[in-house]
Amino acid sequence: MTPEGNPILTISDLSFGYTGNLVLEHVNLTVAEGDFLGIIGPNGSGKTTLLRLVLGLLSPTAGGIRVLGQPPVKARPFIGYVPQFVSFDTDFPISVLEVVLMGRLSKAPRLGAYRRIDRKAAEEALEMVSVADLRRRRLGSLSGGQRQRVLMARALVNKPKLLLLDEPTSNVDIAVEEDIYELLHRLNAETTLVLVTHDLGFVSEHMNRIACLNRTLVCHPTGEITGAMIDALYGDKVRVVEHSHRLGTEF
Repeated sequence: MTPEGNPILTISDLSFGYTGNLVLEHVNLTVAEGDFLGIIGPNGSGKTTLLRLVLGLLSPTAGGIRVLGQPPVKARPFIGYVPQFVSFDTDFPISVLEVVLMGRLSKAPRLGAYRRIDRKAAEEALEMVSVADLRRRRLGSLSGGQRQRVLMARALVNKPKLLLLDEPTSNVDIAVEEDIYELLHRLNAETTLVLVTHDLGFVSEHMNRIACLNRTLVCHPTGEITGAMIDALYGDKVRVVEHSHRLGTEF
């Protein structure tokens, strides 16, 4: 299925391997402006590697990637990224506002303090993810869900055209997970989203397409995902249970 709208991300016949072992092979993908794409697949299927390629942190073995018509490295200022896991010293005295301001380092002066425009952008990003009241709190004092929102604010501080998220709900409970999904739904009104998840339960009505990745990639509209597809993808028996607002799974 090819999405409608202006292409934000185009991946053409991409292959990539580490030390000669292919992780991704002949991957083709187009993500259009306003799209909300979910990428699912088992551990080791190449999900995080694909995001790193889109960010320009890795170079394809074959094929090509264009973000907004440019190579990933040149397009990086227009890409926001929320990593899978951020390790930090919980006692380190850094505030929420300072964490979000770090997202402005590429735009801030090399010498001197952040400018007024940087602080304004950080405040707006915190408002966008509904944690502006935490701006002076120490990052280490926050709950897992609050920290995820702060990391999203850092990724949004430059108003990216494309937001990449690598398992943003992997370390939060179900209630917080639902809150984050609702937040992503709101963000999708202004930003194109690509979200990697290992949680099969997150096949949500908010997402219009699902990419099944296990070395190769196949895209489906969300409503077309079936138990047989999941079995083939994961190589195990997984029952997909449809609910009114999302799909769950039973192992």
